[in-house]
Amino acid sequence: MMKMQELREHYRFTDEDAQLLKSLEPLAIENQENFSLAFYDYLYGLPETAAILNHNNRERLREMHSNWFISLFSGIYDNHYMNHLTRIGHAHVKVGLNVHFVNAAMNQIRQFLLNLIDNNYSDREHRRVLREAVEKILDMNLDVMSTSYREEEMKKVFLSRAVDTFLIKATERFTHGLNLVLVLALAVVSIAIVAMFGWDMVHVFRGDVEKGVFTALGSLLILWMMIELLDNEIKNLKGGRFSILVFIGVVIVAIIREILISTLRHDDLYKQAFLAATLLILGIVYYLVSLVQRDQPKI
Repeated sequence: MMKMQELREHYRFTDEDAQLLKSLEPLAIENQENFSLAFYDYLYGLPETAAILNHNNRERLREMHSNWFISLFSGIYDNHYMNHLTRIGHAHVKVGLNVHFVNAAMNQIRQFLLNLIDNNYSDREHRRVLREAVEKILDMNLDVMSTSYREEEMKKVFLSRAVDTFLIKATERFTHGLNLVLVLALAVVSIAIVAMFGWDMVHVFRGDVEKGVFTALGSLLILWMMIELLDNEIKNLKGGRFSILVFIGVVIVAIIREILISTLRHDDLYKQAFLAATLLILGIVYYLVSLVQRDQPKI
């Protein structure tokens, strides 16, 4: 495990930086409440972090964050300080907080402190060295806390990290190959559907207009369905988002085709009513899923 002295050397954190941070301690204490208000206003604005701040631990966490904030300016950054940061990192892992939100929260703290320095120190050179010292200590804190997540990932191995990595990559390539096979299969089936559409048109020219038109329309619907599936699968191969709407749409098209054929066969009323009810339910499901996907952020 890395020692604090090594970490300080890697970040070129000097005793002068420690003294600069110590000089900020009175200002930090003075603005401790402002920090707490701003920080928790940010945390409550994110559903993922707000969920962790329940009524039972809210005050305790607020006190811990405030104490951590003041510890940034203690001027003493030894192994004891590093162990304290490690425990904080493990606590984040334990409650299931994604490391992304640790980084995002640290950025908010960084901006708060840099603005605090800019608003209270007029000398440009002094502001520069203070800002550099703050940047270093925050980066060191983030480094140690993030290590807890890396350690947690190291524990999640089946045989060994090298073997697990190999198996994951091999599986990803195999899945990519299956997707390529699926695209080719869809293309072949699409060609067959085009041929089926041509055969349906033959019925029209032979005089069986009603049967030819209805079956040709059904074939066109299937062809449209295949185009959508192909387009979705190609987007998936290119790294796009998987769209469940396409598959719901495919089922809807299949039901519409079945209704057309059922009408042509003059099936009984109960079967046609069942198909119509199924189509209505699928339409509602399609609408609800489209609302959910519309509200989701695009990646």
